[in-house]
Amino acid sequence: MQKFALIGAGFIGSVHAHNLASHPDVDFKLVYDIDLQRATTLAAQHGATAAASLDQIFENNDLDAVFIASSTDSHAQNLRHAADAGLAALVEKPIDLDLETAKSTVAYVERAGIKAMVNFNRRFDRAHAELKELVHTGRIGDVALLQLTSRGPALPPVDYLKSSGGQFRDQAVHFYDLARWITGQDPVKIHAYGSALAAPEIAEFGDVDTSISSLLFPDGSLAQIDCVRHTNYGYDERIEALGSEGMAESERQRSGHVTLLQGQQAQSHGLHGNWFDRVQPTYAASLGAFVQALEDDREVPITLREGLKSQAIAQAAVRSAASGRSETIDYSL
Repeated sequence: MQKFALIGAGFIGSVHAHNLASHPDVDFKLVYDIDLQRATTLAAQHGATAAASLDQIFENNDLDAVFIASSTDSHAQNLRHAADAGLAALVEKPIDLDLETAKSTVAYVERAGIKAMVNFNRRFDRAHAELKELVHTGRIGDVALLQLTSRGPALPPVDYLKSSGGQFRDQAVHFYDLARWITGQDPVKIHAYGSALAAPEIAEFGDVDTSISSLLFPDGSLAQIDCVRHTNYGYDERIEALGSEGMAESERQRSGHVTLLQGQQAQSHGLHGNWFDRVQPTYAASLGAFVQALEDDREVPITLREGLKSQAIAQAAVRSAASGRSETIDYSL
């Protein structure tokens, strides 16, 4: 049984609170948020206690782990606190929007020796995992090309976008991680383009809502990732892997699986209305994998260093979109 505290009681924190309270091997004890009332309400819903300060978490000798789901600008600091306290940590991405701060934080946590995992939850999507297994067992031969798509139905609130780090570091980074994970390789170069088409006003703070990233891997294989913030037809996420002996596809998923046929007409379900409905099960699966690693005393499935690599790709994408050139990806810690 792992004793957990949760930092962050916003939307994603509420998702994690539900999963922590539902996990049979978790004793969900504490919730902290800068808004004490929000923490109190969430804790009461799940049989936990609200912490009035972070000290109640990081100076608590009766905890094993902390789930960091607080604001992005606090992730690095809270990871360092967890390292000092000897607590295992599961943290939402990114480690920090500033790559150098993220690097120094990873080095700090690694020196402390705690188990720490970054929550790239899409690795725990069942279809994506099955595709990865087909690739790694050689069922489609040598991979030549990956095509990954992430298209959202509606633009997030502008206030969110201003603090998100931009599309490459917020949205595309999940798919940089998936590309690394599926191929088992770190791309060496990236060429990225981005435009603000659905919401031209976001260009004022350097963001885009439509982008393409082309990745070159050491063996010469390629990946193409397209990301769109606003589609008007639902949330569309899919992956295609083309190999020398076949193709594997993790298909776009509909909100239902029944088609009605009447006369000359067919009526079927459309796509999920938002990204969360599509990926919700992956959050519980990610937590489950982290808890199992703690129970078995083995390495976590996604180390902070892996998260840092995906962030380095995103940083190179930002540089490429600005320069108009291919950029080499620097993975140095």
